[in-house]
Amino acid sequence: MDDKINTSADEQLVVFQLAGETYGIDISSVHEIIRMQTITEVPRTPDFVEGVINLRGKIVPVIDLHKRFGLPVGEETQNSRIMVVEVNGVTVGMIVDSVSEVLRLPVANIEPPPPMLSSVDVAYLRGVGKWQEQLIILLDLDKVLYDHEQRQLLAKSQELEAVAK
Repeated sequence: MDDKINTSADEQLVVFQLAGETYGIDISSVHEIIRMQTITEVPRTPDFVEGVINLRGKIVPVIDLHKRFGLPVGEETQNSRIMVVEVNGVTVGMIVDSVSEVLRLPVANIEPPPPMLSSVDVAYLRGVGKWQEQLIILLDLDKVLYDHEQRQLLAKSQELEAVAK
């Protein structure tokens, strides 16, 4: 008899807050979570792109998820963070209000997104998770940036890295 607990039916998520709602993304997409730092603005980028940061010698574009999702932009606080994630092979920083925890969510507790959610376009979502007494909106990172936006951010990052060398 095998006494091992089967965790394959769980998803490990990084849970964060944005405009008063709780979101989660798969932990395997998260490289690191850093405090806010100076962001250098870059001309001719989409409105939701705040600019770029230098992360240990690598130029990383930073997007504000408030702007991306059409949410009211809040003030930066001591809890604000940049989550450095991988989106379809592109490393991107995402500004969030705070990061609260890493948790294992049983797959059985995840439902498809309802067709009408009040705050975020359903196109960016892959589901809603139920954890204890709260709901966690699960983002589909591959859809947060459209293909042409990913290419544009990658090209800008590479261009700035070449100039910096």
